[in-house]
Amino acid sequence: MNLRKSVFSGSWYPSDRKACEDQIHQFIEEGKDRTVAVANPVGGIVPHAGWYFSGSIACNVIQRLARAASPDVVVVFGMHLHAGSPRYIMPEGEWETPFGPIAVDTALAGELTRRYPFELETPTRFNQDNTIELQMPFIRYFFKDARVVAMGVPPAAETLDLSRTVVSTSQDLGLKIAVIGSTDLTHYGPNYGFTAKGAGPQAVDWVRDENDRQVIDAMVRMDPEAVIRQGLSNDNACCCGAAAAAIAAGKALGAGHADELVYATSYDKSPGDSFVGYVGMLF
Repeated sequence: MNLRKSVFSGSWYPSDRKACEDQIHQFIEEGKDRTVAVANPVGGIVPHAGWYFSGSIACNVIQRLARAASPDVVVVFGMHLHAGSPRYIMPEGEWETPFGPIAVDTALAGELTRRYPFELETPTRFNQDNTIELQMPFIRYFFKDARVVAMGVPPAAETLDLSRTVVSTSQDLGLKIAVIGSTDLTHYGPNYGFTAKGAGPQAVDWVRDENDRQVIDAMVRMDPEAVIRQGLSNDNACCCGAAAAAIAAGKALGAGHADELVYATSYDKSPGDSFVGYVGMLF
């Protein structure tokens, strides 16, 4: 009863340990020649589509983060929320992954729930949201001894205050943390009710070169307020609160520079009138 069972394994990513590990090895090979100018990252931004579409991006961000940091706790910000949504957290229990469970850090989660109102999830009562679960196998694989605190955070100013408190509270508890924000970018096309530039190659170019680029530029500047504004105004980040929270926490951890590891869209693998943008960032 203490284990939060996976919802998306076997469909969005492999449920079998060997298949999952083989996929991770393939992702690492795909990303081996990509470089960033961030020498010792403390955090990153990852996408959360099925692994076929964006798993390589998320894997390579998290692998590089793990090479630089050995945290006690990996803090993950995510969930598809709007500005008026509550915050969500599972303050105790474990997350199921193909590589074994990951325990929640109850000390950090407990302090946060005492300081901020949250909707409390449990291992048997929770939102079926892909944004966080799809990162858990990577976290378990690359951060073998780390615990996690995962939160759903809305795109609101209070989220940035919370993310800074995550850092100060972890320091008060003597915990070393790394932070991850989970977001996809523009969801374009009739499947998503967003066809501002019609269809075809010109729409893909607009998403890639203009709409997504605006929010990526805000991420590179490490401007969390601008990331939220972009997401709310231009529909170019489905979880802009999560991305902004990771950036604000990263700055509180001392990060002064962000860099883009890779950008891609689902159109690259499955061309069509509906597609999604993805970015991997480190800071």
